[in-house]
Amino acid sequence: MKTTSLVLGILSIFGMLFAFIPCLGIFNWLNIPFAMIGLIISILAYNEEDESPKGNAIGGIVMCAIAIFLGSIRLIIGGGVF
Repeated sequence: MKTTSLVLGILSIFGMLFAFIPCLGIFNWLNIPFAMIGLIISILAYNEEDESPKGNAIGGIVMCAIAIFLGSIRLIIGGGVF
């Protein structure tokens, strides 16, 4: 589950970078919910009771949070929200 959270974080970062290309900002409407799902999975993976290292889960949390934050800013600046 920790590896899955890292993969979702990487995919959400790539989706965010893709949406920064001019005229493709509408892709954020798909990427932000995807990153939210990734963030939830990452938090669940971080809170597991096993003793394995939690680095992948932390990476997933950070990357998904960055994708949500910057994607939201891009939507606001581009006029996609208001």
